[in-house]
Amino acid sequence: MTTAQKRTAIDARTLINAGLRETLVDNMRAKFSQLTEERADRGVGQMLAFLAACAYSEKPLSPSPLVDDFWHAFLLHTKAYRDFCDEHFSRFLDHQPGYLDTEEHGGGKELRARTVDAITCAGYEIDMEFWPELDLVQCSQCHANCSDSPNHP
Repeated sequence: MTTAQKRTAIDARTLINAGLRETLVDNMRAKFSQLTEERADRGVGQMLAFLAACAYSEKPLSPSPLVDDFWHAFLLHTKAYRDFCDEHFSRFLDHQPGYLDTEEHGGGKELRARTVDAITCAGYEIDMEFWPELDLVQCSQCHANCSDSPNHP
């Protein structure tokens, strides 16, 4: 008889050292004062899981607006970001904002669902609090709680 073992999901926060993680948490808390340290730390993990999934996905992926804010915080630390990409992916992961053709790639909700699936398939933990638009109607950057909305955390 063969027994299937469920593997434990990887906490992506382990992909960077504690000092860099603390810096990113502090940067995000300075930008969003209502963000708790614990939630900011979890957000760093979701951003890192997103980047890990992007490195190996053959299809475009898309961060949630909040995960994108964490990515922006990491990008501001150019050397640390470049070193991270080199160490983990042997290449630089570009940030290319813009809209993808919805006929070819689907809308924002479909892209985010694909992203969550890719993160899960790559073995990383998903924290659905950072992917809230999966519960919303089909949209793409409607700004109803997006990164430039006054309601955005």
